[in-house]
Parts: sequence; structure tokens; C-alpha cells
Amino acid sequence: MVSSGEQGEVVVAVNVGGVRQLLPSDLLCRFPETRLGRLCLLRCSPGAPVLGAAPELALDLCDDFDPRSGEFYFDRDPRSFDSVLDLYYVGEIHMERGVCPICFKNEMDFWQVDVDHLDDCCRGLFSEKLEELEEVARRVRLVLDDQAGAGEGDCWKRFRKTLWKLMEKPETSAQARMLAIASFLVVLVSAVTMCLGTIPELQVKSETGQLVEHPTVTIIETVCIVWFTLEYVLRLISAPQTLHFVFSFMNIIDVLAILPYYLAMLLSGMGDAILELNNVQQAVQALRIMRIARVFKLARHSSGLQTLTSALKSSFKELSLLLLYLAMGIFLFSALGYTLEQSHPETMFTSIPHSFWWAIITMTTVGYGDIFPKTGLGKLNAAASFLCGILAIALPIHPIINNFVKYYNKQKVLDTAVKHQLERLATDALHAWPGASPPAVATGTTSQECTFRDRGDGLKRHVS
Repeated sequence: MVSSGEQGEVVVAVNVGGVRQLLPSDLLCRFPETRLGRLCLLRCSPGAPVLGAAPELALDLCDDFDPRSGEFYFDRDPRSFDSVLDLYYVGEIHMERGVCPICFKNEMDFWQVDVDHLDDCCRGLFSEKLEELEEVARRVRLVLDDQAGAGEGDCWKRFRKTLWKLMEKPETSAQARMLAIASFLVVLVSAVTMCLGTIPELQVKSETGQLVEHPTVTIIETVCIVWFTLEYVLRLISAPQTLHFVFSFMNIIDVLAILPYYLAMLLSGMGDAILELNNVQQAVQALRIMRIARVFKLARHSSGLQTLTSALKSSFKELSLLLLYLAMGIFLFSALGYTLEQSHPETMFTSIPHSFWWAIITMTTVGYGDIFPKTGLGKLNAAASFLCGILAIALPIHPIINNFVKYYNKQKVLDTAVKHQLERLATDALHAWPGASPPAVATGTTSQECTFRDRGDGLKRHVS
């Protein structure tokens, strides 16, 4: 209904989910690009058509229209509409506590209100939820892509896809799961063997009289290296994107775990033909140290280690702040310690850089005792250093723990959401092919389209 107030103000009547409201037209016209703004311009602007004679003009913008009363009906959520109205009154929108951000985004899309009108306090929550849904859609798409296309392409493409699933997707089949377990065990055997090979009682003397690794250890290490090499080559051959695979962090770790063995074997084979024997032995020992990179291969098979790594990445600012606090304290207290201890004839603080070690072990409360102050002022400086060290370490720890818990819980929610989304897609497929099993991958709709179509249906049922 459009009526005039006491001062000639034009009022538009809207009914949202059974809640009737009278809205001033000049208020709605503040944002003419929105649905209510367009409706107000259509109804109240000079020369506007008579909607009672042509109700189809109004039905393009509302769900129903009463030509007798001029009232516009919308089958939407009235609670969300109250929040949308804040845009016309105060110029920004706040989401009510407990409202699903994605459902609210659907309401904003219906009322043709841009997300930029959300206040900063609510935009962050919306962006976070949107990222979660995009991650769910991405995971669902990956799962459906793994299930789809098994018979597509030539034999080489089918072989690469099958091999990639076998090497990288342990959840796709029992064979892939067994292969992942075997790879995990080989990494453990390699790490244990590397440690056992350094025990003097398990070593043997070489021709030069030096202790070297036992031949059995060498055989086990060779077998592990062959496994790692074969595994990397097969994954490289079957990788969908070769460059992305080569420069991936975990794959670089794999190369660092394999390459030292071949380089050491190459240097040992050259002997003293090109280099001196001592230089060759030193180079071989340096390359053997690089074998510790193999332990990082465990992260490929452990979701917990992956979660920890991602949480540390998200806590980069807090970790940087922690290191900055410690660096400032180390420099300050080592300089004070060096200055205060110069008066003692048996001082252990010979220089400020030499005092850095004392400051580090004191601020971290390790306290080896190899360097310690001997003057009264020096001991007072040491007491202040470890007290400040406790505070410097304790203050950023809580945000780091919160980030880990938040990321861990988020991963659990995402895994559950992906599982439910796949179950819903499978249920929809069963309903689409009644009386027959749906084809495992024979759907012409991509996973992302299925995800958002199903999500839209859910929202529609939620707000109607």
C-alpha cells in the first residue's frame, strides 16, 4: 500500500513472512539499486505505471502483490529483513547473533544488497564461513573427480589417474591405504636405521681403521632409498600438474631425503681421483647429515602433523612477536651482563656476542650453568633476565594455542561437512535413478554445481 502521512510523506507497505511494515519511500530510495529501492521507484516515481492494472510489473520484484491494497508480499525471513532494514536507516548492516552467515548472505542476495554494506565486525565472520564453504566445495569436487572419469581418455591418461589415486589418495581404495601404510613403515625403518648406524658397538672398522656403518645397515638404507626413489618417480609420472608437484614443499623434502645418498655414492666412487680423500670423506659425512630430512616425510602420512604445520603458519605473527621479544631481551641482558661483569677478575663474559649464549639459556630458563655471573649486579641482571624471559615466552603462547585449537576444530568441521555433502549427493543420485544404482561417476553436473544447488535448496527451506 502506498499512502501519504500527515506531512505528505509517501509510505510503502511490505509484508515479509507475515510481518507487515510501513516504510517511507524517501528512505528506500536512498539505495535505488536494491530490491526495495527499485520497488519504491517503480511505485512512487512520477509517471510510474498503475500496478493495479499491471501487477506483473510488481511480481518481478516481489512474491505477491495485492492490487486493491497495494501491499507487497515477500516469502522471506522477517528476522533477517529487520537486519537488512538497518542499511536504509544507518547505512550499514549487522548480523544477529546465532544467524548462519551463509543464510544471511542468501537473504542479502535476494534483497540485492551488496556484501560491502556489512560492518567490519560481521564481515570477518562471513568471510571465514565463505572460505569454509569454498573449502568444502573444493574437497567434494576432488572426491567426485577421483570417482569420475575412470573410463575417460586414452589408456595412458587412465593409467596416470589410477596411479595417482594409488600413490596419493589412500582413502580411495584398500590397495592405496596399504601402500600408504607401507610407505609410513619404510620411513620409520629408515629413521631408526640411521640412528642405529651411529652406535659404536654396531659399527665395524674399515680398511683404514675407522669405524663405519655395519653392512647390514647399509643394505637396509639402500632398500629404503630404492623405495623412496621409486615412490617419487611414480608420483612424478602420474602428477596432474608436474611443475606444481616438483616445487611443492613436501616433494622438495622428498628430494632432499633421496639426493644425499646418490651424491655420497657418487663422491665415494670418485675417490681421490679428482678430490683429496679427506675432502671426499668430509663431503660424504655432510651429505649423510642431510638424511635427517627423511623424518619430515612422516608429515605426508600424518594429518596431525599437517594440522600442526598449518596452525604454526596461521600463528606467524605471534611467533614473530615471540622471537622479537626474545631477540630484544637477549641483546639487552647480554650487553648488561658483559658490562656488569667486567669488574670481576674471573669473568666469563668476554664479549657481548659471547654473552648471547648465556642470555639465551637464561631467558628460556634452561640454565646449563656453563656461563654464570659472579658479581652482585650481574646476578641481579640474571634474575631480571629469566623473569622477563618467562613473560616474553608466556604472553604469545596463548594465542598460538588458540590458533591451533581453532584450526584443529575447523578441520574436523570441514571433514564432517564434506562427508555429509557427499552423502546428500549420493541420496540425490539415488532419488534421480529410482530402482537402479546410480552410476559411480556418471553425472553431468560438476561437484561445485551440485554443492551450491543443494545449498540453495537448504536455504530456501530454512527461510520459507
